[in-house]
Amino acid sequence: MPYKLLFVCLGNICRSPSAENIMNHLIDRAGLSDCILCDSAGTSSYHIGSPPDRRMSTAATAKLGIKLRGQARQFQKLDFQDFDMILAMDQENYQNILALDPTGQYHDKVYLMCKFCSQHTLKEVPDPYYGGVEGFNQVIDLLVDACEGLLEYITNQQLKA
Repeated sequence: MPYKLLFVCLGNICRSPSAENIMNHLIDRAGLSDCILCDSAGTSSYHIGSPPDRRMSTAATAKLGIKLRGQARQFQKLDFQDFDMILAMDQENYQNILALDPTGQYHDKVYLMCKFCSQHTLKEVPDPYYGGVEGFNQVIDLLVDACEGLLEYITNQQLKA
C-alpha cells in the first residue's frame, strides 16, 4: 500500500501543485515512486479544472528544470480517509481543512508544510498569486526545503514501520 500525501492551498494552482510536483521529483530521484503517491487540492472552488499558474510553472522550470502538471480540484471530506498526510500551505488552509472534520477524527493527519523546513524559518508558504516573480521563486525554494524534510520524515518514520 503506498503512502499517500495531499498538498493543500487555497486555489490549487500555485503552492499545492508546486509542492506535489517537487515532491514527485524528489520521490523519483530517491527511487520511491512505488512507495509514495502525491496529489494536491485547494480549499476553494475558484480554479477547479485549471492547470498550475503559468508564473509558478516558469519558476519551477527555471529553478528545478521540472514542468508542473495537474488540474485544480477542491479538497473533499473523503480526502481524510484517502490520504495518510495532509499538508496545508498556511494557517488559513490548515484551519479550513480542520473545520471539515468537526469530530477531530483526522486532525493528526493534518500538518503545516513549513513544519518540515530545515533551512527556512517561515511558518507558512506565502501565496505568491498577487505578487511578482520573486514571490514565485521564494515559494519554490521554500517548498524544496519542506519537501526534502518531508521525504526524510516519511522515509524514517513511515516506510520503516
